[in-house]
Order: sequence, then C-alpha cells, then structure tokens
Amino acid sequence: MAGRALLAIIERGYRGAAEVQFSDLLYVSQGLHSQLGGLDLLLRGSAVTYAVAAEPVPVLRAGPYEITVPDPRRSLRELLASGVRVWVDEVSLARSGCGPDRLMDGAEVKGLAELAAYWRHYEGVWFL
Repeated sequence: MAGRALLAIIERGYRGAAEVQFSDLLYVSQGLHSQLGGLDLLLRGSAVTYAVAAEPVPVLRAGPYEITVPDPRRSLRELLASGVRVWVDEVSLARSGCGPDRLMDGAEVKGLAELAAYWRHYEGVWFL
C-alpha cells in the first residue's frame, strides 16, 4: 500500500468555489504527485463526495458573468489517471449518505485504522 513519498489527506471539501477557481487542493495534489515522487490521497469528511460519481459541475452565473469553478470529480479522475492512489474513508462515506457503489472507478474505500498503520512508511503525511 505505501511506498509513495507522500500521503495527502483532504478532509474539508468545497472551500469557496470562486475563491479557488485556479488552484484548488486537487490541483495542488497533482503538483505534489509530479514533483515529489508520488502521492497517495485520502479523502475524509465532506471531501469524500469528490469521489462520488455524479454529473459535472455546472457553470456558475453571477448576473451576466460566468465564473469557472473547479470540478473536483474531473480533477480526481485526472489524478487517478496519472497514477495517484485515492482512498475514501469508509465512516465519512457512510455519514455522507453514499455507499461504496456510488464511487467513481479507481477510488477505494478503506478504514482509517487500516490506513493509519501504513503512515510510518511515508516520507510525509500532510493534511491539506
């Protein structure tokens, strides 16, 4: 399971779509993966919904203006395609009202105790 340089943990999803439209935490994760020798990603709390298969994020309209907002599901699919391992906390997923059957392909449900046993194998465990 371990063997990557870094485990990144994201617990809080949706931190102001307009404010982070050019650099959200999943974009930062892609940079960490490519620059630091690999990344595993654990989604907890409200961030587990990033891994739920759903429709694309619609365009945000403010009067006559369109604001491009991040689509966390698209970003997560890109991370998976680039080799990032994505785990979803099973308790947080259950609290969100979703089951493992609703996850996008490639995301895996794991218990925190199982994952925590491997933390010592990483060069760093970062809470983003």
